[in-house]
Amino acid sequence: MRQFVVVGHEVPTDPDAISLSDIPGAGRLDLLCRCVSTGVFLSHDIRESVRVHLVVADEFTVTFDADTLRHLHPDERNVAARVRDALAAKPDAIGHMPADVSPGVELRRMGLDATLDRIAGGGTASDGSDAEVTVVQLHEDGDPLVDVEPPTDPVFVLSDHRDFTDEESKSIAAAAERRVRVGPKLLHADDTIAVAHNWLDTDGYESY
Repeated sequence: MRQFVVVGHEVPTDPDAISLSDIPGAGRLDLLCRCVSTGVFLSHDIRESVRVHLVVADEFTVTFDADTLRHLHPDERNVAARVRDALAAKPDAIGHMPADVSPGVELRRMGLDATLDRIAGGGTASDGSDAEVTVVQLHEDGDPLVDVEPPTDPVFVLSDHRDFTDEESKSIAAAAERRVRVGPKLLHADDTIAVAHNWLDTDGYESY
C-alpha cells in the first residue's frame, strides 16, 4: 500500500465556503485536488493499493482509497466536489469513526498527529500482514531517492503551498523512519507525488 498525507493549511472546513467556480480561492484546494488525481489515477486507469489523505485545517482528514473509489474523475472540479461533500458529512464523523461520503471516500475528525498515529500505528502492510508501514519525510535535506531502497509500504507526508509549521515538522520528524528528497529543485506537492510513484514503479529506478 502506498499512502500520501497532504496537509492543507488554509482549506475551509465549512463546505459552503468552497466554490467550484473558484477552487484556488478555497485555500488552494486546487493543489490538494491535483494531489488526489496524481495519487490515484494513471492515464486511462486507476492505481491499486493507494490512499491519499487530505488533512484539512488540522481538524479533519479526507481519505481517498483507490481500491474502492467509484465515479471519481481526475479533473479538479470533480475532486473538489467530493471534498466539499466530505466536509458536509462531518456531523456523521463521531470521534475517530469515519463518515462514509461515497465509495472510496471517508472523512475523519483527525488532524495531522492523529492521522499519522492511525496510519503508522494501526495500518497493515500491502500483503495483509501486521508489518508496520514506513513513514517517509520528504525534505530538501534528505537522502536522494536514487540512493535509497524503496520501502514496501511507504507513507509520504507533504505540505500544500505553505511550509510545514514548526510543530508539524516536529511531529513528522518523530514519526518518520526515513527522510528523502526527490531532486535538486523544490517541486509542487502533486509533482512530488508523481516522482515518488515513478521511483516506486521502477523499484528505485532499476526496472523499466
